[in-house]
Amino acid sequence: MFAVIFLVMPFISSCGKGTNVSPSSLNIQYQIINLSPDLGSVDLYIKFRKVNSSSYFYPSASGYFFLTAIDTPFQIRPGSTLNQGTIAPSFNIFNLDNVLKPNLKYTFMVTGLAKSDSIYGIFTTDTATAPTLGRGKIRFVNASPRSTGFDVTANGTAAFTNQKYLEVSKFIELPAGSYDFQIFPNGGKTILKDIPNTIIQDGRLYTLYCYGLAGHTDSLAFGTGMVNNSEPLLGH
Repeated sequence: MFAVIFLVMPFISSCGKGTNVSPSSLNIQYQIINLSPDLGSVDLYIKFRKVNSSSYFYPSASGYFFLTAIDTPFQIRPGSTLNQGTIAPSFNIFNLDNVLKPNLKYTFMVTGLAKSDSIYGIFTTDTATAPTLGRGKIRFVNASPRSTGFDVTANGTAAFTNQKYLEVSKFIELPAGSYDFQIFPNGGKTILKDIPNTIIQDGRLYTLYCYGLAGHTDSLAFGTGMVNNSEPLLGH
């Protein structure tokens, strides 16, 4: 199965943990979010060396870390955390050759289902123009396999409409405050996910995303996460 999965791996690009490292002169920050429920853990390789000490597991976000090198391609490979002492996998799930620019943040999301040979990547640039005073910005990423489109409301008002699988919306502005975000099938009234008491802070950028399969209550259960794109760095 893996021989098929890892040979051809498309990824989508949007325009828009371990030992601590010092920032490079380029000041580029990066993070990995593993949103594939059946792929297993993954590792990031730069210059053909694994840069994370602990593999990235579903559905956790790594948090931002500084890149010490930007020579591409980067490789995403099967995680080796559970196989300490063994030879790291040499085959790649993804070869990433995105152009990275100084003083910006980026996220790479892994999504899809390994069992159906449909693993995809979503690459986002996490920097945008500053929101209006007293407001924050938020966007939505649909990383839920087999989904058609989702609608998202913020305190009952439409925020994102018919967001397709693998799509990254544009940032929208919202007044700073507390929000109840709800996700629906496009045009439907059944609430797939309710995300209450979500704080949007003045001047901050956020990415709301969904993953898993709607209607499931097992390990493939539908879920959501939100990244504060203005958050401080974590160690890598």
